[in-house]
Amino acid sequence: MGGPAADHDVPGGLRYLPIAEHGLIGDLRSVALVGTDGTIDWYCCPAFDAPSVFASVLDAERGGCFELAATVPARTKQFYFPDTNVLITRFFTEDGVGEVQDFMPLDGEPAEAERHRLIRRVVCVRGSIPFRTRVAPRFDYGARPHTVRLTGDTAVFETDGMALALTATVPLETAGPDVRGDFKLSEGESAVFALDKVGGDVTPRRCARTEAEEQFAATVAYWRRWLSASRYKGRWREMVHRSALTLKLLTYAPTGAIVAAPTTSLPERLGGERNWDYRYVWVRDAAFCVYALLRLGFTGEAEAFMRFVTRHISPGDGTVSGPLQIMYGIDGRTELPERTLDHLEGHQGSAPVRVGNAAADQLQLDIYGALIDSIYLYDKWAQPISSDQWDDVCALVDWVCAHWDQPDEGIWETRGGRKNFLYSRLMCWVAIERAIRMANRRGLPADLRHWRECRDTIYRRIMSRGWSEARRAFVQHEDGDVLDAAVLMMPLTKFIAPTDPKWLSTLDALTEELVSDSLVYRYDPQSSPDGLHGDEGTFSICSFWYVEAMVHAGRIDEARLAFEKMLTYANHLGLFAEEISHTGQQQGNFPQAFTHLALISAAFNLDRALG
Repeated sequence: MGGPAADHDVPGGLRYLPIAEHGLIGDLRSVALVGTDGTIDWYCCPAFDAPSVFASVLDAERGGCFELAATVPARTKQFYFPDTNVLITRFFTEDGVGEVQDFMPLDGEPAEAERHRLIRRVVCVRGSIPFRTRVAPRFDYGARPHTVRLTGDTAVFETDGMALALTATVPLETAGPDVRGDFKLSEGESAVFALDKVGGDVTPRRCARTEAEEQFAATVAYWRRWLSASRYKGRWREMVHRSALTLKLLTYAPTGAIVAAPTTSLPERLGGERNWDYRYVWVRDAAFCVYALLRLGFTGEAEAFMRFVTRHISPGDGTVSGPLQIMYGIDGRTELPERTLDHLEGHQGSAPVRVGNAAADQLQLDIYGALIDSIYLYDKWAQPISSDQWDDVCALVDWVCAHWDQPDEGIWETRGGRKNFLYSRLMCWVAIERAIRMANRRGLPADLRHWRECRDTIYRRIMSRGWSEARRAFVQHEDGDVLDAAVLMMPLTKFIAPTDPKWLSTLDALTEELVSDSLVYRYDPQSSPDGLHGDEGTFSICSFWYVEAMVHAGRIDEARLAFEKMLTYANHLGLFAEEISHTGQQQGNFPQAFTHLALISAAFNLDRALG
């Protein structure tokens, strides 16, 4: 962001930077996390879900990293070059000021895209500063050994089936399996490091200072051109645009897939076991992303995701979890076996580190509503869906009509057994209701009478068995009395009027039990066991849902205060992880699409209410 940057002492002897002490760069295929100390401590190459090359965020000793920092005591500030995903980390020392510009070029020939180039440009802007770099890749999540070969200004790191080439404009030397370099820059001088994936037709190619400058300018121009399509002109433009830029970084250009987060196993609670791999396409998260991007006017991403859905998500597949899986690989694959990497200690000792995700086999009925709602909005705001796509929608709705009345694992993917979750019922209602709207608006063929009967049956079931007289609130699952923040979606999906007495009573109950200084917990694991040990932080998407629910209920002042408070929990760049701890720290995978898309929606609706 171009706003206030973070101000930190470079940690001396600190083994792990907090999750929030990172910025993000990417090339729409993968991303790298860059710490406020100038270290890249997470990078998977060549794709989001490929094994890591740098993963010291998950194991400081074995994970691998790319260090680049001043060698004298320094304060650092980190910010984004305005309106881009080009990251600047500045070093303030007694003798001068320097900066590291980190980015991944995007405009290039197809062959260049296969290079997956990562450029680190170091510039001394005042005085003089000594710098040091250490490039220490650890392939396959730190499990696979490699060789290093240094020829002139090019180092090649090689392991089975994978090679990376580092070129530099300063002298390098090998140090065991790593490469190091010490150099000093005076005012106006620069140094360039470029890391490429090489092999096949892609050979090592040095990156001269002039080329780095040109690539910097081209990358800045790419992001600014992309962002210029935004229609948002409201009060929180900087935060909304940072969220949009972040969502764009989480898209996988070759297929149109959108990942839930670009990391794995960043803990929901330090020392806890709630560590999951989010580098996949959750139907729900991606569909909500489409909604947020369409809201801002980005139809290209919605179109690409619709192509992904058409190509990879066929209603005829028919698995135990129904015609849709809850998640897919970025290439559309359905097998995502979960395993633990026991050789890694986890972020700040939070084991296990998991790759793959066993929740892929769960039944989560709400995804049908999320997907069909996004198709409905795409049809309405972008372009009409095709006849084949409508046939797929009809097949999904017919399946929902036949199967909505069964217990499932629910939106929060609990591993504590299936229940009749209200949110799952709600989104089944959405699936049918949005399809009816599409059929009516465009005169498309559909079994409308049957669909309406099912829709109305679900409505009455929620109103009778999802309502607790004792709590005077809608509850987590049928015939229970546990509260759940997912019911905040009831007015947002237009299921219930936002001023309905039953809804206002529910909002009061949620405020009393699950809200802490505008931050919202998903549910209370003590009263609703989810099959896992330990507690968790507040869930940031729920906090933004809460803002929106209050907007719709007419509580505008409260909503605005809650929204402004929520923004204070963003990191120095405006990025959010999944959760916020009781001490205000970011927790969970980072940055998380869910949180950023909910921020966009809340800002949009709050702006409209404020006029």
